[in-house]
Amino acid sequence: MTTQPQTHSNGLSIAEVAERTGLTAHTLRYYERDGLMLGVGRNGSGHRAYTEGDLGWITLITRLRSTGMPIREIRRYAEMVREGAGNEEERLALLRAHRDRVRAQLEETAAHLDAIEFKVSYYAAAVGETDPDAELIAQQRRAEPSAPR
Repeated sequence: MTTQPQTHSNGLSIAEVAERTGLTAHTLRYYERDGLMLGVGRNGSGHRAYTEGDLGWITLITRLRSTGMPIREIRRYAEMVREGAGNEEERLALLRAHRDRVRAQLEETAAHLDAIEFKVSYYAAAVGETDPDAELIAQQRRAEPSAPR
């Protein structure tokens, strides 16, 4: 049974953050060591003390990694955030470039899904069935030419 991690007055422990984020303590240490974190504080005994802000940052970098952003770009983005104001245009350019890559991946994946849906419909018809999901998706794709493909 998983229990809800408790926030202590001196921050969350690495174990609590690992449980809450689904990342391992090793991964969290790696993120910090490799310059991906903005700066995790320490409690009175010297242990890492994560804040809710740190959790938000971990969620962001996890999403960036999950969508294919290279570690070096995440590191550069973290460096820019740590530098503070004055580099917002560079941050924006980095995020827009990544967004464009993700959109292109989505379009490619949607095209692959269309091909799979076509084959599912084809074989469902071949065995005397209909596949309502495949038919509905195919109709939606045909009706919305602006939808990602």
